[in-house]
Amino acid sequence: MPYVDWQKAFDPLLAPGARNYWKSHNFTQLSDAALHTKIEHAGRLPSPQCEILIGHLAGAPNRVPRNATAYLARDAKFVMNVHARCDDPAQDAECIRWARDLFRASAPYASGGAYVNFMTEDEGERVAAAYGENYERLREIKRRYDPQNVFHMNQNIKQ
Repeated sequence: MPYVDWQKAFDPLLAPGARNYWKSHNFTQLSDAALHTKIEHAGRLPSPQCEILIGHLAGAPNRVPRNATAYLARDAKFVMNVHARCDDPAQDAECIRWARDLFRASAPYASGGAYVNFMTEDEGERVAAAYGENYERLREIKRRYDPQNVFHMNQNIKQ
């Protein structure tokens, strides 16, 4: 698949006017209890546009050394993305609550790792944990190449 086509794959989720909120966990395994938690919450979708996606990550990404790139979670076999989506702003609170409830209920089964591009703006405290032992090296790079913090519209690396 051409790279540009892959980048467009999630465009329908981010359509103009759509209300989106998501949470994410990595997993080294999917236990029966973890799956039961997801099934239980899938039965309570607050909007027909909400979803729970479980992506398989194992393979080539797991063969890369943990310190070879910024992404640390080389032990992750699965990622769970909880998409809370609706069109009506009046549903925001209910959808966000559902996503956060599933995120909290899944935490005991998760690896603790995360992919920063799947974090919401209210998860700044998870950034250092997502990068783990690579975080300090990233801070040094940030201080050297971005001392004015121009690149801050992301899960920012604190200088």
